[in-house]
Amino acid sequence: MARFIYSLLLYLLSPLVFIHLWLRGKKAPEYRKRLSERLGFYAQKATTQSVVFHCASLGEVIAATPMIKKLQQQQELNIVLTCNTPTGSAQIKKTFGDTVKHVYLPLDFCGAVARFLTHFKPNVLIILETELWPNLITTAKKRNIPVLLLNARLSEKSMRGYQNVKPLTHAILSGISHIAAHNQTDAERFVALGYPQSQLTIPGSIKFDVSLSASTCEHANSFRQSLGPRPFIWIAGSTHEGEDAQLLDAHQQLCCSIPNALLILVPRHPERFDTVADLVHQRSFKLSRKSHHPSSSQLTTCQVLLGDTLGELSTLYGGADTAFIGGSLIERGGHNPLEAAAFGIAVLTGPHTFNFNDVYQGMFANQACKLVTNSHNLADTLLVLANNPAQTKKMGQAALHFVKQNQGAVDHCITLISHYLD
Repeated sequence: MARFIYSLLLYLLSPLVFIHLWLRGKKAPEYRKRLSERLGFYAQKATTQSVVFHCASLGEVIAATPMIKKLQQQQELNIVLTCNTPTGSAQIKKTFGDTVKHVYLPLDFCGAVARFLTHFKPNVLIILETELWPNLITTAKKRNIPVLLLNARLSEKSMRGYQNVKPLTHAILSGISHIAAHNQTDAERFVALGYPQSQLTIPGSIKFDVSLSASTCEHANSFRQSLGPRPFIWIAGSTHEGEDAQLLDAHQQLCCSIPNALLILVPRHPERFDTVADLVHQRSFKLSRKSHHPSSSQLTTCQVLLGDTLGELSTLYGGADTAFIGGSLIERGGHNPLEAAAFGIAVLTGPHTFNFNDVYQGMFANQACKLVTNSHNLADTLLVLANNPAQTKKMGQAALHFVKQNQGAVDHCITLISHYLD
């Protein structure tokens, strides 16, 4: 009955869902494309014996990449990689090309989910982090398709929400074959909701298993050299509305002491690129845009470089001395700092880090990260780091060490997947 009511409400609200996608398409036109996939209709040929990975958006795609690539090296598999967003889709195409099949996961309508599972016939369905769609999971269970929830996270707020709909929560959890939790706290929350402890492991976060390929490191080094002999380069990655102005204020203060300092500013969402460029111009900074392929002279003289390309954040991190991780000066919850830490550079964050609380607490404890509270505090911290390169390097080394000592979750997850494939 609970799932029937959920499905009925979903159908009743479906016009609003498509209106939302259409409105988002004003700023990001890709949201208006491939709408048939949202309903479970696909142009790709049907498959048999596939392995389906679902990564909600860009962050999950990046986190899952080392695991999927390693699995591809070990076994020949028909991999179907799904997501919900155009940025996630662009990253999948750039990273995997035609080595995987890629589509949007359908909306959680009964018919759309059934068409999706019929079309791709997965041997196992692997969900990253927190995408617990009731109809998808219960339909997979009816078809005897194992469902694995990897890198699983469950916030206190989400747990309370699931406790308010216990019958629906029971239907979801009973359809999950195994949960590999992000940490002990998340594992305890799943158990508190009624998930069997015998079907749960705690390998840690796959996000620690950052894989910097030789080509990535080479591109990062080449990028750094193209920026010229700068006294200090810092990057603000995955920024959100409400943060960019504060970051530019901090850079303005920094440039009063270090005129040739460079800020690499990378907004989280592509539809904001032009808006952020306007903010930079309003502050009279000399701006270059990565997408415009700036010349050598432009790169060595600009004060702000706008990272307005997709899939290059890792390379841009590798060109900086210090990284500020966005989504943390506002109540967004912060983004993953480990990609920057893997390059061995100092990491800064704002106070709002609840999305990666355990990771940041570990980094603070290992003196691999500093907390800043506003633009003035950020500017002061940047100036200290710029004037103390030995301290900056020590922070970066601590960040890299923290990443390496927490790796291993990917191997655990691959062993788990292989078990269910066998």
